Amino acid sequence: MPTLDDTLLIFSDVDGTLMDSHTSDWQPAAQWLAHLREHQVPVILCSSKTAAEMDAIQRILGLQGLPFIAENGAVIQLDKRWQADVHYPRIRQGTSHSEIALLLVQLRQQHGFKFTTFSELDDRILAEVTGLPLAQASLARMQEASETLIWRDSDEQMSAFTALLADRDLRFVQGARFWHVLDARGGKDSAVNWLTRQYHHYAGKFFTTLGLGDGPNDAPLLDAVDFAVVVKGLNRHGIRLRNDSPERVFHTTLEGSAGWREGLDHMLGSGCSSSVDRT
Repeated sequence: MPTLDDTLLIFSDVDGTLMDSHTSDWQPAAQWLAHLREHQVPVILCSSKTAAEMDAIQRILGLQGLPFIAENGAVIQLDKRWQADVHYPRIRQGTSHSEIALLLVQLRQQHGFKFTTFSELDDRILAEVTGLPLAQASLARMQEASETLIWRDSDEQMSAFTALLADRDLRFVQGARFWHVLDARGGKDSAVNWLTRQYHHYAGKFFTTLGLGDGPNDAPLLDAVDFAVVVKGLNRHGIRLRNDSPERVFHTTLEGSAGWREGLDHMLGSGCSSSVDRT
């Protein structure tokens, strides 16, 4: 079990994990975020959201300057201290958003798939679909290396669609509420592993990694870390992990940021129970 005395990195999903999917409430996690900041433990956001959205969320949560993983791993923002890195400030993995969006339109025309992409919705409609405020909905459309879509077809058609994407070196990823298409070379797992190596390179020491997530697209993240918290989510399929042993993985009974807090209470609470409010 990790402790705050370890050299620790925390990778966290956002929607449904650190924030409520519908209200964006994160207050149950606030004291843990402050405590981790005091202990200089990086909290690295890892989400399907765009880099523009992640920038805004980092400012809200007080995580400015830290790396983040956007668009399910297709985009990686580097730590502000790594400005000498050849990749600074941001890595975009593989196929661009514009290329993916064009291909999706072509596949729909050729095979009759039923879906709508975020690119095809104006800000007002997207705000209604996602429940986001209008200003945030505009940020959600600023995708750089993936496309998000609303699937409205059968499971059989989905299998055919997934196979066609795989033939073009693209992956189809299920999020908590929507589906995402990105380059097969991307992914939350590869992004987590890359950032962990970068921290080792710049700090000259090894890090223990802890991940938190609630949706199927978080499985690669949770498989890539040393310890994992599966936050209770809304998806009916849940999360299937390669190694779901209780020594490594904790499943919360609470949802959203309350579950996030519950997970850290379980994983790290023995070392800081006196300073974290458990109400």
